[in-house]
Parts: sequence; structure tokens; C-alpha cells
Amino acid sequence: MKPLRQLLDKMHPLFTKGGKLEPFYPLYEAGDTFLYTPGEITHGPSHVRDALDLKRMMITVVAALGPCILMAMWNTGYQANLVLDAGGVSVPEGWRGAVFNAIGLTANPDNQLANLLLGALYFFPLFLVSNIAGGLCEVVFSCIRNHEINEGFLVTGMLYPLTLPPTLPWWQAAIGIMFAVVLAKEVFGGTGKNFINVALTGRAFLYFAYPSQISGDRVWVAADGYKLVDGYTGATSLGQLGSLDPANASMGMNAVTNSVADGGLGLSWMDCFLGVIPGSMGETSALACLFGAFVLIASGIGSWRVMAAVVLGALVTSGGLFAAGSEGNAVFAMPPYWHLVVGGFAFGTVFMATDPVSSAFSSGGQWVYGFLIGFMTILIRVINPAFPEGIMLAILFGNVFAPLIDHFFVQANIKRRLARTHVTA
Repeated sequence: MKPLRQLLDKMHPLFTKGGKLEPFYPLYEAGDTFLYTPGEITHGPSHVRDALDLKRMMITVVAALGPCILMAMWNTGYQANLVLDAGGVSVPEGWRGAVFNAIGLTANPDNQLANLLLGALYFFPLFLVSNIAGGLCEVVFSCIRNHEINEGFLVTGMLYPLTLPPTLPWWQAAIGIMFAVVLAKEVFGGTGKNFINVALTGRAFLYFAYPSQISGDRVWVAADGYKLVDGYTGATSLGQLGSLDPANASMGMNAVTNSVADGGLGLSWMDCFLGVIPGSMGETSALACLFGAFVLIASGIGSWRVMAAVVLGALVTSGGLFAAGSEGNAVFAMPPYWHLVVGGFAFGTVFMATDPVSSAFSSGGQWVYGFLIGFMTILIRVINPAFPEGIMLAILFGNVFAPLIDHFFVQANIKRRLARTHVTA
């Protein structure tokens, strides 16, 4: 590694002030600090809250996402292979089929390697497109401002594709992440300055700009070019309940738990907990999200208060609506414990609501912030079934109110301290 260090040191004058490549110093600095520890030393007194720097924080979050990434690939391939196998198709179409033929695999849902490979052939292109498009925006703004390129985008570039359906066109994924990076982050100053979650902003943009590609009952199954065979549906549990005709709303949860032959999805609570269901690639498995929650809480990166408050808010709200019931809306029939494992609730609670930049930072404020998100999630899901996935909008709503929530708690704390010291504000 010494020759590489010497090469970087030799190139350094070209990128410093007055050098031929001065405008591209952020690119040089990003590569240098990625490979080696930064050489800058702080002189004089400084305040250090903890020893966790941004790079180590981002690496820890990526590690916590590991099970969700693996599950995203396996379940995407599994759902697609179920459809292909039921339709008598031996391999996927297009270049993915060429890869299958080269390796000698067939579309068999019982072949775990075939599931993992097919899912990877859908996940990694979206992952690469998202990181290239979003990273390009980061580089452009860093060069214009002459700022360093922060590692914050590494997590955004990982979270964003996990919230997408596998069949989303690549160009739409690129537009979504570019919109989010520019208008939700860079215009406010870059890393650490965004007041709303960047990955969710991109997902929300796609939801409203291209609704047919981001929702519905067919986009969740990666079997491009093949019509879902009779007796098989690609609908999510929330989408199935929300789309029921009011006259058939009496079916309630039967629309999810009944067999496919009886007009249901044939899903169990355990299926949803494990993540063996149609949905956005990384959001289906509550079990994988639980592992991520453990890592984030143990490392001190994710707030356990926010996670607990979101769950509490969801259980209280869904419990009340479940008890009230509704003859014209089948979503009212979903028991509270089902809400915790369907849709992106677990993923949003663990990885999105706990974003240290856009969430509340005061201890009391985190309880209010989290409860508000849980409350809004269930309210959107149940009262307005046209938006079956409420966690996305609920978190963005909570992000907007987080500064106000913190303001009240900070002011209350200041008043208590002034009262203890008998000082008049």
C-alpha cells in the first residue's frame, strides 16, 4: 500500500489551490480519505461528543442493512420464479435469461441459488443506477462548492433501491434519486442539512410522478414480459384489502389469509414476518429489520425511543380502529399485530424514522415524533386505503414537524433550568 500512498501524495499538489485540477479536489479528497485515515489534525480545544465518525457510522448502517439486502435478492427471485414456474417458463426473458442459461439454472422456486441469482439481477442494476445518478449529483455540488464529498450518500444509495419494486424502469430510479439528492439535500447545504429523509423523498417523488410503475398488483413480481398466470396474484396484503369493493368489504382479513383459489392471497402472519410476500425489494421481512434494529441500537446509531414510539403509536391507533370496525372498509379488519409485519412498516421504523438528521433529537421529542409517525401510518392505511403504504408519507410528515417538536422540549428544559437557578428569562 506504500506505493499507492506515495502516488496520492505526488498527485496532491495538482488538486490543491492553484493546481491544474483544483476544481476536482473533492474527488481526490474522497478517494484519499476512503483509502486512508484523513491527515488533518485538530489543533486547540475541541468538543468531541463521541468517537464515532461519519464514515464508521455509515458502514455500521450498511452492515445493519445486510440481512435486508440478502432477503431483497432472495425474495425477489423467489416471487418471480413462482410465477415463471407456474406458467411453465424455464428461464426469465432477456439478458437475465442468458445469465441463467450460461450458469445452467432454471426458474425453480425450490432452487435457492436460482432465487438469489434472479433477485440479484434485479436488485444490483437498480442499486448501481441509483448510486451512479445520485453520486453524480453529489460530486457536481461538491465541486461547485469546493466541499468534500461526504459518505452520507452511501446509506441513501443503499436505502433507496430497497424501497423500490423490482420492475421499476432504471431511468425512473435515476430521476427519483436525482430529484431527492438535489431538492431534499443539496439545496439545503448537503450532508447533515436535509430536514426530510432523502431516500424517502425519492420514493415519494416516484409514487406521485409514476404511480403505475410504483404501485398496483403487478409491479412487485419480477417476471417481466409474462402475464401472471391464473390463480396467482402479485398484490400486496395492504393493496388487496384497500382495493376491495365496499360491497365485499365483509371479507376483511379473509382477503389476505384465504387461499388463492378462494380469492385471497393465501398469506399467514408468519409469511409476512419472514418476508416471503410480494412487496418492495427490501421492505418485506420484519425479521431482517429486527436484526438491523439490534445492530443500530447496540451501536447507538439508531434511537430505540423512536422505534418503540412508532410501534406504540401504530398499536394504539390500529387497536382503536380495529375495535371500531367499518362495514365498507376491509382494512379496519386488520388486527394491530398484522400492521407490524405488512408493508414497509418494520423497514421504515428501523431505518427511516431513526435518521439522525431528519428525526427529533431530544429524548422527549423522540417519543412524540415516533408516536406521531405510528399514528399517521395507521391513519393513512386505514382511513384512506387509496394510499395503502402509509409509513412513507407518515415519516416525511414527522420529519417536517421534528424541529417544532424539539423546540418545545428544548424551551421546556430551559425554563426548568432557569427555575432551578432562580433566574428570570
